[in-house]
Amino acid sequence: MRYRVWHRTTYTYDDDVSNSYGLAHVVPRPSSWQQVESVDVRIEPTPGDTSRDTDYYGNTVTYFQVTDPHRTLVVDATSEVEVQVPVHDAEALATPWELARPAERSDVEGAWRAVDLALPSALVDQTEQARAYAAVSLTPGRPVGEAVTDLMHRIHADFRYDKTATTVTSRIDDVFEQRAGVCQDFAHLTLSCLRSHGLAVAYVSGYLATTPPPGKERVVGADASHAWAAVWLPDGSWLALDPTNDHWADDRYVTVAWGRDYKDVPPVKGIIYTDARSSTLDVQVDVAPLA
Repeated sequence: MRYRVWHRTTYTYDDDVSNSYGLAHVVPRPSSWQQVESVDVRIEPTPGDTSRDTDYYGNTVTYFQVTDPHRTLVVDATSEVEVQVPVHDAEALATPWELARPAERSDVEGAWRAVDLALPSALVDQTEQARAYAAVSLTPGRPVGEAVTDLMHRIHADFRYDKTATTVTSRIDDVFEQRAGVCQDFAHLTLSCLRSHGLAVAYVSGYLATTPPPGKERVVGADASHAWAAVWLPDGSWLALDPTNDHWADDRYVTVAWGRDYKDVPPVKGIIYTDARSSTLDVQVDVAPLA
């Protein structure tokens, strides 16, 4: 599948901003199953300084600094990507989950890089409740592909999607208490459950291409960012799971960035210098299939 992805973030302030520093994760990430054909990132007002780099996790990061006084800041990104259905090695999927812990796989080249994603992170605590919940799926000797997929099924069944149940700062205990949340919460929950047993799991941000109901036209700009999880396999590859929708990531998923949790890869973050007392945020996303 080929897609044109458009993501516009608009900040509006009630007073002048004299200086704005920002980092944006809005450029899709190249991989063996995703080719990035073109990218155009525009910031308004025009930055006095801007650059693009690759971070520790291999994500493309856009840096900018706007020094002209402004009350509106726009980060507008358009990309064209080609996405294939990821293919996973049957032997790696069949490995007992206990042997898929990177800290114990010095025989696998590059396993040490994945260890960082088996540790607690800023927004993902490894709680005893999460460990116990995951243990139901991670039975002794169970194939890692089967075990983590079973956990995905259970999260989808046991937790309801509710935009009002949590906030961007909610923790794992909050998600268990509410038994509800959004894609970010379900991704974090997956991370906490599996990391509690030594597996390495990345938080993945990106987009999910949606299909309008029969007889309806696509509503441009009505899509949204999405989040899911990717589990390290003992052949060095990653199995991407979407507990929100209860299936493995396929060619409908456009990957932008991954890290330890949401805090590593928000679409835009930064610092502003202003006397403004209030601001508004407007986000528009469109994932359009191409011929």
